[in-house]
Amino acid sequence: MSDPGPLTGTASCRVDVWLWRARFVKTRSLAAALVERGAVRLTHQGRQVRLDKPSRCVHPGDALVFSFNERITAVRIEALGERRGPPPEARALYSPLDAEPG
Repeated sequence: MSDPGPLTGTASCRVDVWLWRARFVKTRSLAAALVERGAVRLTHQGRQVRLDKPSRCVHPGDALVFSFNERITAVRIEALGERRGPPPEARALYSPLDAEPG
């Protein structure tokens, strides 16, 4: 479901679809609600914006910061994915931006 971006020619994906594929939420409806609530921030080409529409596109290299279940998560998008796969496949779609205390 990735398609060329209109100006950059790079692959993109809806943010709600990406959150679902990366297994941060169980359903696309929950992902859309998370975005509509204003709990997701996108950093694209050095500019950070708070997302309010689930149809907003994300690209590899973008950073997302979001709050879900009283946890703040910061990740860099590494890949868009083609489907909602098993957890190891989902973890390959992102890299964490902050190290969690162990």
